[in-house]
Amino acid sequence: MVESPTASPLARKTLGIRGDLLAVALAALLVGAAVAVGAYLNRPGSGVVIWAEAAPLYGSWLPHYGKGTVLAVLVAGCVLMWGPALAERLPWRRLLPLGYVASLAWIVSLALVDGWTRGFARRLATPHEYLHEVPGITDIPAMLAGFSDRILAGQPDNWTTHVAGHPPGATLVFVWLDRLGLSGPVWAAIGCVLAGALVAAAVPVTLAALGRPGAARASLPFAVLFPGAVWLGVSADGLFAGVTAGGIALLALATRWFREGRAAALPAALGAGVLLGFGIFLSYGLLLLGTVALAVVLCGHSGRTKTLLVAAAGAAGVVAVFAVAGFWWLDGYHLVVERYYQGIASHRPYAYWAWANLACLVLAAGPAVVAGVRRLRGWGPVVALTGAALLAVAVADLSGLSKAEVERIWLPFAVWLLPATALLPPGTRRWWLAGQAALALAVNHLVLTVW
Repeated sequence: MVESPTASPLARKTLGIRGDLLAVALAALLVGAAVAVGAYLNRPGSGVVIWAEAAPLYGSWLPHYGKGTVLAVLVAGCVLMWGPALAERLPWRRLLPLGYVASLAWIVSLALVDGWTRGFARRLATPHEYLHEVPGITDIPAMLAGFSDRILAGQPDNWTTHVAGHPPGATLVFVWLDRLGLSGPVWAAIGCVLAGALVAAAVPVTLAALGRPGAARASLPFAVLFPGAVWLGVSADGLFAGVTAGGIALLALATRWFREGRAAALPAALGAGVLLGFGIFLSYGLLLLGTVALAVVLCGHSGRTKTLLVAAAGAAGVVAVFAVAGFWWLDGYHLVVERYYQGIASHRPYAYWAWANLACLVLAAGPAVVAGVRRLRGWGPVVALTGAALLAVAVADLSGLSKAEVERIWLPFAVWLLPATALLPPGTRRWWLAGQAALALAVNHLVLTVW
């Protein structure tokens, strides 16, 4: 049905909502197909290894509840009841801390659905995680100099799975925590959650700095009740998402402050470059966040050239530090691709995961994002940020280096789809928020996630 240009506002609104619901229905069909095909491939004797019991999610089907169940429902209820109104009227200096605390409560409550020990305290204590290697790293310079030599499986004293699969920056974060006396899986989990919750402030700050304060306020409750919070607590990828989101926010602030001639612009741009530069030493795939960073700079108008130059200098400085220490990013990347196919990735079928990954993204982003993406039109900060994140996801998916587990691996990209929620009609936003919360609660209570 084609909308008539003379249609009434009510008719246009009705057609718009129908389009949103149709988009969500199609996304639900994608998820349903991924679940059905995953179950078929997982059947005994299929001869196909997808290595995900609750495919397309990495986890096990296990209906359960825990100490965090009531807390999660209460947090969701409070955000639904008061979040949109507070986001509209509170001054930024109060709204952003409140959003951060609310996001923190949502992430922790979801983690506690699995219980304190299983869901939080011991989540990062498995033999495949970074903490497994921390006690053996007594000399950081030596670790960096010999890092690449221990990436491939079969090498003497090769790194455990997660350490080998990432640049050394990821491991260094947990080594630094240990050096500060914050050792063990509980402190590691706290660090990841505290960093992951920064997304709830970074996304609206970015939109506001790019001249879209209305969109920033509209998207903040959605950033709080982000379904991906299921994996923000607790995984290192949640930390990666928070660190890089902070870098993007600083980049947006720098473009604005350069345009306004403020002295804070220079350190903001430099800080953005350092954070984003460090981001590619947290995970190789985060190089793709360059699409989002470029979108921010392009939206910065008169401040973009200075921002780009200073931020690039900051990022180059990080690369230089690691190079001088003995780790060259490109060498690590080529070795990790080889290591990737030494493991279960060589068995997981690309023909399934190339599209099932997108079902994982739907579950992490939520129905509100699906509806918001459907409404993307024209050009502006909301479209630029969301489009850049979609481009990063498309490249990551087509590469074949993200077969499964993308509900956590793509968190740093997924959070930049949240600006699209600002395009939803104001009168429907509370319903979409409810959908976001319901999805997160359903996933967390039906699936025992590994992260």
